[in-house]
Amino acid sequence: MPEYFVVRGTVEPGDQRGRELGFPTANIALRDQAGSLGDGVWAGWAGRADGSRIPAAISVGRRPTYYGADGYRLLEAHLLDFSGDLYGETLVVWLGSHLRDQEKYASAEDLITALKKDIAAAAQWTTDHPAAALPAAELPAPGEVRRLEV
Repeated sequence: MPEYFVVRGTVEPGDQRGRELGFPTANIALRDQAGSLGDGVWAGWAGRADGSRIPAAISVGRRPTYYGADGYRLLEAHLLDFSGDLYGETLVVWLGSHLRDQEKYASAEDLITALKKDIAAAAQWTTDHPAAALPAAELPAPGEVRRLEV
């Protein structure tokens, strides 16, 4: 059984870089700027207020390609096979499989190549770990990361 982390927060507008790259994200500010949950790319699920759960490729960190070590830590969830406006909506995000550490890429093209691989890996992981099998979670305060004991 995988180890899960859960984050709850309101989707905030970002700098639209994910959308420009072809991978729009739902951005959630993290209270933990020190990084108790290590930075990286994850496969997981995003839960909406209507009870639906959508597979996601999730980045946690400072976005080193664009901001180096000085960026604000946040969670960016790219919801797979989803289109729509999530601004102002509260999501619950389950991080289930750490796919890789964050990296600084030399170009947008190199980042896009990595994102495509991340999305494929996240799609496979969520197929193998359906939303119905997610552990119940006592919801953390907005922006806090909670480790789930399963």
